[in-house]
Amino acid sequence: MQIDELKQKYAANERDFSGIDLGGADLTGVDLSGINLTKANLSKAMLTEANLSEANLREANLIGANLDRANMTAANLSGANLNSADVREANLTGADLSESNLSWAIFRGSNLTDTNLTGADLDGTKLPD
Repeated sequence: MQIDELKQKYAANERDFSGIDLGGADLTGVDLSGINLTKANLSKAMLTEANLSEANLREANLIGANLDRANMTAANLSGANLNSADVREANLTGADLSESNLSWAIFRGSNLTDTNLTGADLDGTKLPD
């Protein structure tokens, strides 16, 4: 699926994009609040300043994704793979990152208030100061 098609379907109130392949996609600044991206491939995707609040990213592949300044308030990222992802200055307030692979991810300046990190792999992760 092309990015323009995703945006059109989202604008038409479609929210279930489970398993979609968006590897390397540029979704900078796109509002995808409430979207279902369960088991989606978002590896190396550009999600800078994207609105992913209340999004379901359960078991999504976010390896090497850029999530700088993304809004992921109350997002479900349980079991997601964020290995080496860039998540600087992101808002993850109330997000669920349980059982996620966060190894070597960068969270500097991010808001992790009330974020669930239970069972997450934090090997080499750069957390906020």
